Amino acid sequence: MTADSPTAPDAAAAGFRPADPEFVTDPYPAFARMRSVGAPVRDTDSGSWLAARHADVNAVLRHKDLGRIFTTREPIELWDTFNWLHADSILDSEPPKHTRLRRLVAQAFGRGHVERLRPRVRAASAGLLDSATEKLRDTGQFDLLADYAEPLPVIIIAELLGFPAADRPLLRPWSQDIVAMYELDRTPEQDDRAQRACAEFSQYVRELAADRTRHPGEDLLTDLAQARVEGERLSEQELIATAVLLLNAGHEASVNGFGNGVVALLQHPDQLAAVVADPWGLAPSTVEEMLRFDSPLHLFERTAKVDTEVAGVRLQAGDKISALLGSANRDPEVFAEPDSFDARRDPNPHLSFGVGIHFCLGAPLARVELTTSLPILLERLPGLQLAAAPVRRPSFVLRGYETLPVTG
Repeated sequence: MTADSPTAPDAAAAGFRPADPEFVTDPYPAFARMRSVGAPVRDTDSGSWLAARHADVNAVLRHKDLGRIFTTREPIELWDTFNWLHADSILDSEPPKHTRLRRLVAQAFGRGHVERLRPRVRAASAGLLDSATEKLRDTGQFDLLADYAEPLPVIIIAELLGFPAADRPLLRPWSQDIVAMYELDRTPEQDDRAQRACAEFSQYVRELAADRTRHPGEDLLTDLAQARVEGERLSEQELIATAVLLLNAGHEASVNGFGNGVVALLQHPDQLAAVVADPWGLAPSTVEEMLRFDSPLHLFERTAKVDTEVAGVRLQAGDKISALLGSANRDPEVFAEPDSFDARRDPNPHLSFGVGIHFCLGAPLARVELTTSLPILLERLPGLQLAAAPVRRPSFVLRGYETLPVTG
């Protein structure tokens, strides 16, 4: 098949309708139909190809002729900050720039920052649960997202970067407004909020980074400012873009992965009982299954840098093909009983963190947070259950819940 083939299977015919609330609620039947085609399908609305099978997603993510090519938004005067925050980030750059950025960031990020945070993650989790259980005693329920899953990674990434505690309430709203731009359907109001958030967040990091340059601290922002590889360093814009990306990506995956996974666990009572009986022992495999069963990121777009072929599709330079991570994670060719939650699943080669050069740099931190916060929660509240139906966010690419009321 070629990129302009009129006989290419159509994604909408299989049920791929990312603006449809029913699809957003449960995209997995449509994913199964897309996988049954046996090759990537075409989304006529966006003009992009969609890879749904595990093997095809893996190939798309690893293919060297495909790039993460950021398209500048216009008008430039409105989108200037948004544009360079992405163009100068690891996520939206390709070699050789990506190689240089990743080496510099990995040098700073790998200095024991992540693993040494485990005791802090445990203490922060316990403190948040103290407040949540007080609310539980007073009202009979609490919101597992607002009271636990959302503040935890913000606390940790803010401490890691060295953001003052008093500023943390600013971070989550900025992040949510920026990442809303990754969705396939957006509104003018979302555009306006994203532009403001980019301007405010970047200026905040610029001022804080300047202070760390004058007065170095024991934090990641200081290390990023001081990082050198073969005499090279991050420019001011690259440093700001990296800090913003680490905050945005560093907590979105954790929050959505935790919320999606806990709902799945609560909907499988036999698996919940097994994990409650051995929360620390089963935490690693349970977390991987949480990430597989209902992935926090469902689509990752790539662009052909040259004429090439991937997964049986011939692409011309500039053509786009997207990896459907959530679909790959339910592929029966790879996972036995893929629509069942198995807390002991092993092996579990899910693709929720990606593969290849864009494998999520924050994956170790997300795993530390999830494998610590989940067993503490179930140890403290072994009778955890839904207090009401959780409310899903009306977004497809970044999949998660808005509210998750629970009782214990």
